Amino acid sequence: MASVFNEMPTSSTLRSKWLWFVGLGLLLLICGLIALGNLLVATVASVFYVGMLMLAGGIIYLIHAFQVRSWDHVLFWALSGVLYVLAGICAFINPILTSAILTLFLAIALLVAGIFRLFVGMRMRPLKGWGWIVTSGIITTLAGFVIALGWPVNSLWILGLFLAIDLIVQGWTMVAFGLGIRS
Repeated sequence: MASVFNEMPTSSTLRSKWLWFVGLGLLLLICGLIALGNLLVATVASVFYVGMLMLAGGIIYLIHAFQVRSWDHVLFWALSGVLYVLAGICAFINPILTSAILTLFLAIALLVAGIFRLFVGMRMRPLKGWGWIVTSGIITTLAGFVIALGWPVNSLWILGLFLAIDLIVQGWTMVAFGLGIRS
């Protein structure tokens, strides 16, 4: 694993590829703007992506189930695999229901993460910069609360919005990086 980090590309190698970074960034920006233009389609696309991952994970679980030795372990891994496969199939059969479930999980995760950050930030109070952690916790908790308040109606667009924002941020990052290594 250490050899991967030791073999980082040199700045001259990256500099010769600056245009590729800018091109990738522009492509990501375009995709992000398209997703922003139709959040429902972007939500369905993200649900299908999660569904494909769950199907693949379920198949891997099922294959793994028959590699273990004892029957009780086979049953556990096979049941896990079947549940993953069923969840993946559900994502394709009913993406709107799946988006509602994923949006609810997102709201809960943001609430829990935000409250945890608030707790950690308050415990770090004597240290410099603790306020940033508390601020991050407040913002994350508020985001989870707002999503939970709008659920299930906002599940038609919230996952698409997150996807669009991620694509736009990654696009700007790649463009800035490409232009940065050019000079």
